[in-house]
Amino acid sequence: MQRLILPIVIAFAGTLGASVPALAQSDAPVAAPVPVVTTTALPSSAPEFVTATPGIGMPRGSIDLQQPMTPIAREAQAMANGILNPLMAATAIFVLILLAWTVFRYRAARNPVASRTSHNTLVEIAWTVVPVLILIWIAVPSFRLLANQYSPPKADLTIKATGHQWYWEYEYPDQGGFSFDAVMLTEAEAAQRGSPKLLDTDNRIVVPQGAVVKVLTTSADVMHSFAVPSFWVKMDAVPGRINETWFKVDRPGVYFGQCSELCGTKHAFMPIAVEVVSRERFAQWTAAKQAENGITPTAGAATPVQPVPGVGATPGAVPAATGQAPAATGTAPLPAAPGVPSPAATNTAPTPTATTTPAA
Repeated sequence: MQRLILPIVIAFAGTLGASVPALAQSDAPVAAPVPVVTTTALPSSAPEFVTATPGIGMPRGSIDLQQPMTPIAREAQAMANGILNPLMAATAIFVLILLAWTVFRYRAARNPVASRTSHNTLVEIAWTVVPVLILIWIAVPSFRLLANQYSPPKADLTIKATGHQWYWEYEYPDQGGFSFDAVMLTEAEAAQRGSPKLLDTDNRIVVPQGAVVKVLTTSADVMHSFAVPSFWVKMDAVPGRINETWFKVDRPGVYFGQCSELCGTKHAFMPIAVEVVSRERFAQWTAAKQAENGITPTAGAATPVQPVPGVGATPGAVPAATGQAPAATGTAPLPAAPGVPSPAATNTAPTPTATTTPAA
């Protein structure tokens, strides 16, 4: 009997032991990803990482909106603080006062016989007309804000943002099509860089100050959402579709956002970091990225990012149209995507090919 029981116990124990790790793995809490930073060192001319400014471009630990950094964000905050918040406060106070008065005035001790009033024409007109006027008061600036938000000016720069589980991939199609992934930094890496935890990435979006940046959003797997609160930007990234949003920032610095669409277990670990630099430094960064990815800039084939007076321009800079080297002007044209022949390539005579004529 013991000879029969012992093998059964051993077999059962082995089966139980083999199943425990699988159960533990599926039930284990999901930890924050530990990204491996493999960024290649850029040349000395490339901009270094800018240290984030506390309270700028990140949550401030308050119930107020983040400090606006784009024209749309400033318009939206003005509407919120000038119309919506006062209106909500006034409505709440009015309703509370009316409720307290009703409870006191029509209490049972004072009204042993209930009122049988069925209607009041003046009151009914008032509670119909007043809300309509309030909605019109809100609608006019709301429609203007929506029109400005979804009618962007001509873009100086286009960036394609593709959501993955759980990181972002960014592509610069106007600068040769180079791309890179942006993975969240660990808490130790963020502290070393001076960034808030869970908000910074190993590779940041880099854009020039004062430029109109168009962002194309899509997804490689599930729905994500590209959101940077201080820019007043939030656009869904849907698989198989291309959505569009835009922003324009005049102040250099680092601004943070996050994926704002529940996309899986590590949705909270999918931040967005945007670094706004001068146009000269953006040109240097672009050249470094192109060299890193083996992309040869094509001169004169791209639309340059024109300098804005007082924004990122070097005093006394000579426009690129004068024939001076782009690096010296500080307004270097953004190189176009590969496949556009350069002037030198089009003026080069083809190499003759030797042919052999068969004997008659």
